[in-house]
Amino acid sequence: MKFKMILLLFLLALVVSTVNAEGQQTCAANLEAKCDGGSSDGWKGEFFPGISKIKYEGPTSKNPLSYKWYNAEEEILGKKMKDWFRFSVAFWHTFRGTGADPFGAPTKSWPWEDGTNSLAMAKRRMRAHFEFMDKLGVERWCFHDRDIAPDGKTLMETNANLDEVVALAKELQEGNKIKLLWGTAQLFFHPRYMHGAATSSEVGVYAYAAAQVKKALEVTHYLGGENYVFWGGREGYQSLLNTDMQRELDHLARFLKAAADYKKKIGFNGTLLIEPKPQEPTKHQYDWDAATAYAFLQKYGLLGEFKLNIECNHATLSGHSCHHELETARINGLLGNIDANTGDPQIGWDTDQFLTDIGEATLVMLSVVRNGGIAPGGFNFDAKLRRESTDVEDLFIAHISGMDTLARGLRNVAKLTEDGSLAELVRKRYQSFDTEIGALIEAGKADFETLEKKVMEWGEPSVPSGKQELAEMIFQSAL
Repeated sequence: MKFKMILLLFLLALVVSTVNAEGQQTCAANLEAKCDGGSSDGWKGEFFPGISKIKYEGPTSKNPLSYKWYNAEEEILGKKMKDWFRFSVAFWHTFRGTGADPFGAPTKSWPWEDGTNSLAMAKRRMRAHFEFMDKLGVERWCFHDRDIAPDGKTLMETNANLDEVVALAKELQEGNKIKLLWGTAQLFFHPRYMHGAATSSEVGVYAYAAAQVKKALEVTHYLGGENYVFWGGREGYQSLLNTDMQRELDHLARFLKAAADYKKKIGFNGTLLIEPKPQEPTKHQYDWDAATAYAFLQKYGLLGEFKLNIECNHATLSGHSCHHELETARINGLLGNIDANTGDPQIGWDTDQFLTDIGEATLVMLSVVRNGGIAPGGFNFDAKLRRESTDVEDLFIAHISGMDTLARGLRNVAKLTEDGSLAELVRKRYQSFDTEIGALIEAGKADFETLEKKVMEWGEPSVPSGKQELAEMIFQSAL
């Protein structure tokens, strides 16, 4: 009897141990791990076993793996913080970023990487991606087609690879809150796109780009994407001596119109977004900035079909501030999405750094609040770790810092809104247009003869101070 009791207790302890192991599964998902129960793509255990779900701990917290300012469920200015931001993780920078730059080889190799671009490796990255989002508490993601699945020898084989990875992504999305913010086609890396995609001088390349976008639209729709982005990385020129600009712009417009038509044909209701950028890698890109993109859409009758995805680092490369680009898009009804990043003023290329400047984040959120939000768009972290940051936890720290920075920006806008001094300063600056004659001007009913009579009556106008220093003082007091 005693032996039976000991055996029973041993079996019970074994069952409890097995249940706990299955429930916790904390072994590392790397190439050396010896965990049981792996999937067909070689995934075993957790990808981030030493990191638990990131929580809000408040401004006094010293824990780098916690939110100090971003409190997802907290309501500010009538919306929950998570609904103002709709944060999204960019697959390409977070899981395909290598640390390489124009002058140096890759510096990062995550524990789960095997050095290949195989289909099994693509699936393993996708699983890591979803675990990362779950622990970070971010509910949206975005991708380039060629970043999530490898090229095949033919377009048919490439599409089959993409279908297999997308099927896994669909499976991982189901049963949780994670959704696709947007998808896009990578039309700039492959040598076939050396002269551009929709603006290539070769009709075969134009057709191949169309087929690639067709497939990318289909899988974005299949995954429930809320938007689709066009980034014309090589839609521009290096020299006008060998370029027919008119013809290339016409081709680009025809391409975008065909994409809009196909979107409707397959029943995809997401927003189509154009992402302006002035240069790099081309000398001049056709969607230089928000104003240029607006003029292009207006000329070709595409205003009702597209909005803009504004990237802050692209804004500075075009000679503008991010705030300027956001306001240009907003006042023209085109603000659709924001790539939340920044550049280094001492470096001349697109460095895609995480936004950590509180002042700039406050200006960004001023535009977003004035816009009433950016849904169905969001804030996509098109940002990468610095070349020298090589620890897995750096992936979390970078995103936490970026999210906290924008959250502080939103809190600052709430202060400015509650105070009202800045809005009142702007109102007073234009109050002369609130008069009868000002109203006639703004209604388009004041001709030059009428205005000349008023000048004769008034004499030399007095011009009040713009109070720029006061405006800056009010703004800084909220930071």
